[in-house]
Amino acid sequence: MTTATVTSRRRRVSGLEKSRRREAAVLVLPSLIPILVLSVAPLVMGIALAFTDARLVRRPKYEFVGVDNFIDLFSNAMFWQSFRIGMVWAVSVTLLQLLFALGLALLLNSDLKFQGLTRVLALIPWAMPPVVVAIMWQMIYAPNGPLNGVLGAFGLSGETNWLANFSTALPAVVLVGVWVGMPQTTVTLLAGLQQIPDELNEAASVDGANAWQRFRSVTWPSLRPIVTSITSLNFIWNFNSFSLVYVLTEGGPGGKTMLPMLFTYLEAFKNRNIGYAAAMGVVLVVVVVALLAVYLWAQFRQDDDGRKVK
Repeated sequence: MTTATVTSRRRRVSGLEKSRRREAAVLVLPSLIPILVLSVAPLVMGIALAFTDARLVRRPKYEFVGVDNFIDLFSNAMFWQSFRIGMVWAVSVTLLQLLFALGLALLLNSDLKFQGLTRVLALIPWAMPPVVVAIMWQMIYAPNGPLNGVLGAFGLSGETNWLANFSTALPAVVLVGVWVGMPQTTVTLLAGLQQIPDELNEAASVDGANAWQRFRSVTWPSLRPIVTSITSLNFIWNFNSFSLVYVLTEGGPGGKTMLPMLFTYLEAFKNRNIGYAAAMGVVLVVVVVALLAVYLWAQFRQDDDGRKVK
């Protein structure tokens, strides 16, 4: 084969490769445009607003103020309080969801009577809109509600207003967050449990392993990748929670349930400081991106470990 022939073949291959790339770009473009319009453009506008003193009025002015909004934000005690409450909320809800969901998934994966009905009942909170859930729990937590009625029957409580009390508001809201988010984690863990071959548990039983030893040596290693993923994603989702807590308490009493997203919303639409609220949004985006980086790092490390085992 002559040099001219080889060169001609390389040019044809290169031309085909360029043609395929153009076709791929044309196919991706219809999906890319909505993403740019609906996600990237608002993000850029939000970052730009964070450096202005824009207010929510009929004819807002957009005067450039540099990093003044960020300086004011980092010296605002209420912002740091909302950030601390957001972390407590996210950690508590995520861990309790995982704990209860794991127990429920193990129960649903066993030879349970009325298994189908039990699974349907376990999924009901997932099917309910957050606003409906919040209103239902407001009624349960009310001073004359069923919770105080049950506790009062045993002489444990009077007419406590659980959502208006400084010491009980955050735990009460956390309990609702766990209840409403637990079905999703349960379904994910149940799917993982059903992927474990029965032969592994049978072999462990033949070797004399009890239930705890089978869980520790067979079930948990199989579930660990799923637990890592669902815990990371749940933490990010919970940190960004808004509607449930807004309807339940609006951040009260005294800011005891003021989550970061709720604080940002109130600053933007109640106090009408759009520029200041945009600065909060930028800080929260940075926090969420950092959390996503940790999640992706855990995923890559998990994949590397899997390949090494193979």
